[in-house]
Amino acid sequence: MNNAEILRKAERGEGLTAEEVMQYQKFVKPQKHVYGKYGTLKRKYLEDKGVDWVIANLPAYLHGVDKQAERMYDVLYEKLSKNPMYKRTGEFMEDYRRLTAMQQMINEEILQELIYTEEVL
Repeated sequence: MNNAEILRKAERGEGLTAEEVMQYQKFVKPQKHVYGKYGTLKRKYLEDKGVDWVIANLPAYLHGVDKQAERMYDVLYEKLSKNPMYKRTGEFMEDYRRLTAMQQMINEEILQELIYTEEVL
């Protein structure tokens, strides 16, 4: 199968054999995409699982993960900042400790719900 046929097949979203994928990777140069913290973590997780090539539009998916994480962070921050456990006291070190604990809790929730999941698209 020649390069043009493989390219058309890939653009249509048809499955490629392992040999076709290797040939495709030789003649199609990868684009460099920059993602945020959570998009990068998700990309690494998908690469480790070996499923990053299954997603048709990986860059758009990873940018979507970043946006979802931002929205989730904002919602959780607003919700948790109303909790008396995380309210400011006026004492710098105590406020810093509370803020750090809240940020860590939010980060763990995002990682658990968005990043380290098997669910893809």
